[in-house]
Amino acid sequence: MEQAAGKTTAGGKLYPPIEPFDRRMLEVGDGHTIYVEQCGAREGIPIVVLHGGPGGGCSPAMRRFFDPKKYRIILFDQRGCGRSRPHASVEANTTWHLVRDIELIRDTFGIDRWIVFGGSWGATLALIYAQAHPDKVAWLVLRGVFLATEREFDWFYGGGAGQFWPDLWARFCELIPEDEHDDLIAAYHKRLFSGDRGEELRHARVWASWENALASIENDGAMIDSPADYALAFARLENHYFHNRAFLSPEQQILANMNRIAHVPATIVQGRHDMICPPAAAWGLHKAWPASEFRMIPRAGHAVSEPGIAAELVRTTDKLSRQRETLGL
Repeated sequence: MEQAAGKTTAGGKLYPPIEPFDRRMLEVGDGHTIYVEQCGAREGIPIVVLHGGPGGGCSPAMRRFFDPKKYRIILFDQRGCGRSRPHASVEANTTWHLVRDIELIRDTFGIDRWIVFGGSWGATLALIYAQAHPDKVAWLVLRGVFLATEREFDWFYGGGAGQFWPDLWARFCELIPEDEHDDLIAAYHKRLFSGDRGEELRHARVWASWENALASIENDGAMIDSPADYALAFARLENHYFHNRAFLSPEQQILANMNRIAHVPATIVQGRHDMICPPAAAWGLHKAWPASEFRMIPRAGHAVSEPGIAAELVRTTDKLSRQRETLGL
């Protein structure tokens, strides 16, 4: 999940808040309409921002990592979340639908190639999109890498992270009968899609709170309930994707297909103390990808609002803005 960006970073200020020059609802088929916006320079370097979750939605803070005089910044709410409709719907909502939607946005806006920027689930989606369309990606900027492997699911929903946060883990587990604790993703799935709104909302809030509480190294461990609409969309969509293991078959696993993007350059920014997406996944990705740069950020967790992470992301996009001709953008 993406956390809101702070006002300043360790390396300087984020770019000032800007308003989009284009907002629209784009029909993508299957009964879905997604919210898309463009801001910054109309003739700037095209960069698409993929939010986390799945189900998190984009926010105005996500515009602030890019120089608005140099970038044409494209953000959108993925199917079922944010301002996209139908809200919280999991029908015709898979990784491959989202990849198709990204391509539709690129084609709709007449963009040949672009930079792809994503964190957490957004990094997962960025990698899968790049592997499907490597000729459309000039550079990848990834933060808080998640590869959708069983090891990662076991870490966050099988008790690994819970060993560091046993009190919060106990609250996450206590809504589920003990005989279902061997697969908490499946147990929550049953309740998030029960058809009983009260039960769905109760479990959605705890699902979302478990992740939010562990996002930042600055968090004190408080589990704060999210607003109902947000919690339902976030929890239902994220659980839907994780219950289906991101809709990746064995032959579609990210690390197994790195040859498809071996030539595509990337910058990987990872918090040393990321409790949601431990650094081992980002490091393994980097080692399998000679064209990637790796930035381990000390004293940082998972959230994009971590000062060191935000500062490194701004430094990266500033550097890329000076390489427009080299990137062919």
